[in-house]
Amino acid sequence: MPDQGGSRQNLTFPSNGRTAHGYLARPPQGVGPGLVLVQEWWGLTTHVATMADRFAAEGFTVLAPDLYGGATTHDGAEAARLKRELPVEHAVTDLAGAVDHLLALDGVVGDAVGVVGFCMGGGFALLLAARAGDKVSAAVPFYGLPPDPDFDYRGLTAHVLGHFGEHDRSIPMSAVDEAATRIGEATDIRPEIHFYPAGHAFMNDENPLGTYDALQARTAWRRTLSFLRGHLG
Repeated sequence: MPDQGGSRQNLTFPSNGRTAHGYLARPPQGVGPGLVLVQEWWGLTTHVATMADRFAAEGFTVLAPDLYGGATTHDGAEAARLKRELPVEHAVTDLAGAVDHLLALDGVVGDAVGVVGFCMGGGFALLLAARAGDKVSAAVPFYGLPPDPDFDYRGLTAHVLGHFGEHDRSIPMSAVDEAATRIGEATDIRPEIHFYPAGHAFMNDENPLGTYDALQARTAWRRTLSFLRGHLG
């Protein structure tokens, strides 16, 4: 069923000649590297906004685009429908617009941003990094891969850190290994991949799938912050 709370939008930004929406969180000091945060298939939920706030508290200026145009849900069948009806190219275009908007904001330092994505957003994080080239210097997919297993990664220049669950029924470890191999063959990038004794969506403390794992989430969070700071400053 639709989420009665609705999408956590608080800004609009230009994207390919039209207007896109999203959630922006700024660091307390007002200055820091840019980070695009890509939603799960549930939409731009309170959980995504909370994650954006957490990254902002650590010094990043975070933009989470609303890829569903306002729709959110906590129902698996509805989420699957929303994801299925989302044109991949449309989503990547909005994400590329978010990169350009971040880089143009006052207080965003550096000439490249990072991208972190969860579930569906993990796949889009890699698609965006390949599209945006050197505008994205760090990509962190959490339990997500591009929908096309034969995706061409040759545009990718970002460093890659991947977090995946050993017990994830939707993304087997063999698929992760194959994607890492394809990235290595297509680019000079050797992804840093971590597998956790957890299932899918182990970072989501709203726990819609019953797979949240606080211990593994803390470990992945620390690794992600260290990785982003190392490659974004």
